[in-house]
Amino acid sequence: MRPLQHRARGAVGPAGGAPRARRAPPRAAVAGVAAPGDLVLVAGASGGVGQLVTAKLLDRGYRVRALTRDPAKAATLFSGAPGLETATGDTRTPPTLVAALDGVSAIACCTGTTAFPSARWFGGNGPKATDDEGVKNLVAAAAASPSLKRFILVSSAGVDRADKPPYSILNLFGVLTSKKAGEAALLASGIPSTLLRPGRLTDGPYTSYDLNTLLRATGDDKRGVRVARGDTLDGQTSRVAVAEAVVQCLTLACTEGAALSLESTPGTEGPGKDAGAWERLLCG
Repeated sequence: MRPLQHRARGAVGPAGGAPRARRAPPRAAVAGVAAPGDLVLVAGASGGVGQLVTAKLLDRGYRVRALTRDPAKAATLFSGAPGLETATGDTRTPPTLVAALDGVSAIACCTGTTAFPSARWFGGNGPKATDDEGVKNLVAAAAASPSLKRFILVSSAGVDRADKPPYSILNLFGVLTSKKAGEAALLASGIPSTLLRPGRLTDGPYTSYDLNTLLRATGDDKRGVRVARGDTLDGQTSRVAVAEAVVQCLTLACTEGAALSLESTPGTEGPGKDAGAWERLLCG
């Protein structure tokens, strides 16, 4: 792994089941989708979903820039992985994001915190700071990037149903309200984007100290996955499926502007890493 060393540069549409937000000028969208060899910024790369996204991208030939507050932790998690570099930054601190976005073709935002007060909230990591203000800061920085093709935001089921049980309980401390605010900022930015809304996350997090071990933990997973437009599913969702959906969405033009609910369906055969099967799920 090599640290980041370069100079800093001085609406959901019909597929998503909601009106398309007005795009904010003057950003000009970049045509096309991400492909192996492109540089992808993974925000939250040391988290449960972010680790899996990072591993899957590297395994398929993408270059990955891991945005992290703790480069030493990222170096331990992905020691020696070819194609990986780290960028020291914090979505809560906008000036740290400018250099991290230099030359990036896509962003996978996998940041998040717990719905209820926990040790993870220490140091200003509650929902407002992480899922609202942090995402807004990353979106604002990304909007100035001329090379960006896609922004994938991992959000949550229930963002459009925060006033209805059981999501009203989950939202007691504002996690769904904050995630919805982050979504809204992305939709208003004009950045080609995809929203992923998984249910309660299962499987992992796979905190691995060896990238090959992490890949082995995810490589043969073929459990079933259900995808729906908008915010309509309620089941649990495997972190492995969420990470795979992130990677697949980067390659599919049909997912631009979509808000997609995800849930796992245990006991049924799933798409694994089959690109055609995922295209049918995500674009059907």
